[in-house]
Amino acid sequence: MRLEFWGAARTVTGSCFSVETNDRRFLVDCGMFQGAKRIRELNYEEFPVSPAEIEFVLLTHAHIDHCGLLPRLVKNGFKGPIYATKATCELVKIMLPDSAHIQESDALILTRKGQRRGDAPVEPLYSLDDATETLTHLQIVNYNEPFDVLPNVTVTFRDAGHILGSSTLTMKVTEYEKSTTVVFSGDLGQPDQPILRNPVAIDGADFLVVESTYGDRAHQLYDKETALMEIINDTMDRGGNLIIPAFAVGRTQTLLYYFYRLYKEGRLDEDIPIILDSPLAIAATRVFMENSHEFDEDAMKLLENGKIPKFPQLKIFATAAESRSLNTAESSAIILSASGMADAGRVLHHLKHNLWRPESTVLFVGYQAEGSLGRRLIDGIKRVRIMGEEVAVKAKIMSLDGFSAHADATQITDWASSMTNPAPAKVFIVHGETPAANSLKELFDKKMGIEAYIPFRGDAAKIHGRAAEIIQSNIKSVSVEMEMEDVLKDFDAEYRQMRKRVLQLVVHQPKLLEPMVKALAKARKFIKKLFTPYNI
Repeated sequence: MRLEFWGAARTVTGSCFSVETNDRRFLVDCGMFQGAKRIRELNYEEFPVSPAEIEFVLLTHAHIDHCGLLPRLVKNGFKGPIYATKATCELVKIMLPDSAHIQESDALILTRKGQRRGDAPVEPLYSLDDATETLTHLQIVNYNEPFDVLPNVTVTFRDAGHILGSSTLTMKVTEYEKSTTVVFSGDLGQPDQPILRNPVAIDGADFLVVESTYGDRAHQLYDKETALMEIINDTMDRGGNLIIPAFAVGRTQTLLYYFYRLYKEGRLDEDIPIILDSPLAIAATRVFMENSHEFDEDAMKLLENGKIPKFPQLKIFATAAESRSLNTAESSAIILSASGMADAGRVLHHLKHNLWRPESTVLFVGYQAEGSLGRRLIDGIKRVRIMGEEVAVKAKIMSLDGFSAHADATQITDWASSMTNPAPAKVFIVHGETPAANSLKELFDKKMGIEAYIPFRGDAAKIHGRAAEIIQSNIKSVSVEMEMEDVLKDFDAEYRQMRKRVLQLVVHQPKLLEPMVKALAKARKFIKKLFTPYNI
């Protein structure tokens, strides 16, 4: 068996893994790269093999960074089935057409800009027709029911507790009279979270492919409802709007759950409107309620056995006109809108009209990928460009940890420690930025005594039984470039501190200036020589 890492390798997005056995190839996930421009550009690269050669896709869940390139796969010749749980299939049916609309709109905008320069029209990554065709390939599978996808490959989907319908995959492959079990964690959820059931423990695995989004931290344990109310009250007292960029699938429904609990407890003022302003989130919420049989017991009780919650504060804004009216409203409101990383969607309009207002607050409650607008705001940027316009950042920027749908480092290793029959011979750490992946690798190596490897994009593992040979890729990796940039940033910061110290010294000892200048020049030549082989 050959396992190849096509995406989510030293980056958080673009989940895609190829499995080849007995000359037959299939994929686990086919996700879109999101975040910084150089990462998004990977979406336009050719697939490593012809999509027509791929027999089927196993889809862990419906988030765009796991399913968003499926229409491009179909566009380029893929003909096989896409296996996923019922809830995942229903969410994908709203996610992919929405994504196609964004691709077409973005291409149209770029085409109009290019026309003035005489450029050729820009083709979208894929079209609505491509997305619609992709939906015909979906095939529903049930949790906990093993099924044979190939004569020598049996797969079992189990609840990952990440979003509705999310799955971990246990894949048993038999080759040359030897069986190997590979577990793909997908995105692993936190235990004891609202609405969703806990991730299902897996008995054993020969190899584990595990996510590491929060592999370098522990989620804070605190009263989330009280923290949320403090931010709401502070913003309302200042007379501003509370803008919450939230992922349409998963995070929006969790926040609505908390708002509903606060209303039932009498803590949320009925005069504070909560605006759900995202057509995709509205549609996703309907899918959630139609699959309430997958909720945990607490959610079933609170939501009266799966009925759609109704409370006076909640206002549903489905139309663009309703959304625009918020930009001129004089009263304060809580505005819940997609996208969660503030890179697209209606939330951009709300940020454009609120970031410059000191009385407003922008609250992030989910992971912000490197290069995204959300990450830059959290990092303290003072001016941003939104929809072609410079906007000063004067609003209060806040984030609340613990709302994440991803397990933290301890929760990941606790989940993996259940695999004792057998324990994994090797762990492949994916779906995380390098610092998070490195931290999780150390936990597996030292705490659990399991060898871990962090693949680069294009790396492969030849697996037989419980043995694995790593084949490193010669692809120039975006993640390598990003790591190099981090090193150079650190060096630049150290250089500035050193320069400041040198200047302080030469004020008192001018004779030190000449040797200091020579030393810095020598260091500069050394750095240049060090990076010359890498064309930097």
